[in-house]
Amino acid sequence: MNKILKYILPAAALALSMGMSSCVNDLHVSPIDPSTQTEVDAEQLFNKCYANFGVAGNGGANGDCDVDDIDGGTSGLYRQMWNSNELTTDEAICGWGDEGIPSFCYNTYDASHPMLAGYYYRLCVGISYCNQYLKDFSEKDPTMNAEVRFLRALQYYLMMDAFGNVPFATSISSEKPVQYTRAQVYQFVESELLDIVGEGEGTDILADAQPHKKGDARYGRVDKAAGWLLLSRLYLNAKVYIDKEEWQKAADYAKKVMDSPYQLFTAGRTVSNVTTKYREEAKDGTVTEMENTTDWEFSAYQCLFMGDNDRTDAAYEAIFPILQDGLRTTSWGVSLFLTASTHDADMHDLLYDEWFPNQELRSVNGVSGQAWGGNRALPNLVRLFFPNDDAPEMASYDMPMMAGDDRALFNNIGRTLEIEDMTVFKNGYAVGKFNNLTTDGSATSDGTFPDMDTFLFRKAEAYLTYAEAKTRLAGGAGAPADALDALNQLRRRAHAEPFTSCSLDQILDEWGREFYFEGRRRVDLIRFGKFGGNTGYTWPWKGGVAQGRNFDVTRNIFAIPTNDLNTNSNLEQNPGYGR
Repeated sequence: MNKILKYILPAAALALSMGMSSCVNDLHVSPIDPSTQTEVDAEQLFNKCYANFGVAGNGGANGDCDVDDIDGGTSGLYRQMWNSNELTTDEAICGWGDEGIPSFCYNTYDASHPMLAGYYYRLCVGISYCNQYLKDFSEKDPTMNAEVRFLRALQYYLMMDAFGNVPFATSISSEKPVQYTRAQVYQFVESELLDIVGEGEGTDILADAQPHKKGDARYGRVDKAAGWLLLSRLYLNAKVYIDKEEWQKAADYAKKVMDSPYQLFTAGRTVSNVTTKYREEAKDGTVTEMENTTDWEFSAYQCLFMGDNDRTDAAYEAIFPILQDGLRTTSWGVSLFLTASTHDADMHDLLYDEWFPNQELRSVNGVSGQAWGGNRALPNLVRLFFPNDDAPEMASYDMPMMAGDDRALFNNIGRTLEIEDMTVFKNGYAVGKFNNLTTDGSATSDGTFPDMDTFLFRKAEAYLTYAEAKTRLAGGAGAPADALDALNQLRRRAHAEPFTSCSLDQILDEWGREFYFEGRRRVDLIRFGKFGGNTGYTWPWKGGVAQGRNFDVTRNIFAIPTNDLNTNSNLEQNPGYGR
């Protein structure tokens, strides 16, 4: 099937069918309407290369989806990356009956899985946008070229990580793409990243590392720090991808990020004398308007995931934020998905909401009426903070104090730790990590869609990468002093007791504490040998049984979608999935 480049003002979008041949190559450009302009605007297409990470299509949350034959709400790149990397692991479980959700939770996905197909084609379309830009506008601006090359390299990295041997093309052509091995894609991604951070021979160089906030012209755009961080991630997983240990390179590039001007946000935020309006109803039905003045306090960790994280200094930790705006950049699949899917109507993320439940402009999570009650924590995640299963029954704003760790943002009021029935949201602790509330009580731009940006890359990753890589270089028995220092910078930020010694397994636990529900857990478990295969490590419903069981190591890589195999004879299926 042809791919059609739509021109729906103000930006161009590729409308793709899931019945297509591998979508990174055979792009046929034609207008839908003869009266529609046939020239692509460079700025619009450049923006579209970024927009693939944050929106489903040009019309926002309720408009046309760029990938046909899949619901726009679930087709977003971030949401499907999250599902594939979280619901398959020891962190998250979802009770929804949507096609594909149970097989994620049971690790029984195959080549017909609709959400994995959506993820695959979303990556394909994103790569196509980048290829189109570099074909048409490579002479425009070398810094913009470098950014587009980074976005393409990132999406090839995600494809290679998820699907192994994948269709590959860097140009627009009518020929079917060839299939690259994981090693070939790895080599391409490495070469591209080295070039655009200034260590190659090219002239397309990313901007110097410099953090920004909303309102700055470059906020939301990648720079050298993003290139270094993706290189460190690539090298950290090199043993998985190409069977080669690259721990020193992982540490070196992580250190570049640690030494960059980006900041590990540690201050938290206290706002004094905030006036809150609420209504008080007497027994006779009389309603009186009331006010209360109090101080609000938020930990640094909380501030990273709130509705004004693009305006506070938390933004200086964001190396690649996916921009969301309740009026202009709306999606069901990024910040709203994180916020709404982890809450039900019985939760409150902030204490003052429970004090004054009828106050104006308030909701359980900062988005009005969006508390879907689907995703919640597995016991393995909770035990990273409460290893003795002794978490007291309380809301997420109180739980960190009891855990001795600001990151323990769980609500277990009326909920059980164990998950006997995965379709019941009260089975499993709820996660109060993400919300659209602001640190100063100001209103966000919309009641339904959040302003909270989702930090796809943040500086904290560099500290954990550095600690793990240095510990592996030291033989893995214990973390050396510089690795401990990196780990403890994160633990001090969370007001957790610093480590005096640390094993590799404890580092894996620390990955979980810092980055749970941020869409990366599957990658970490595979690197530590705790995902597919005879691992000896289980979690509830792993492998499709309540107590958990091992599943085949071939499930460490997802299947190439059947439709792509049927339309491109250059492709072979990954082992363990048949043809």
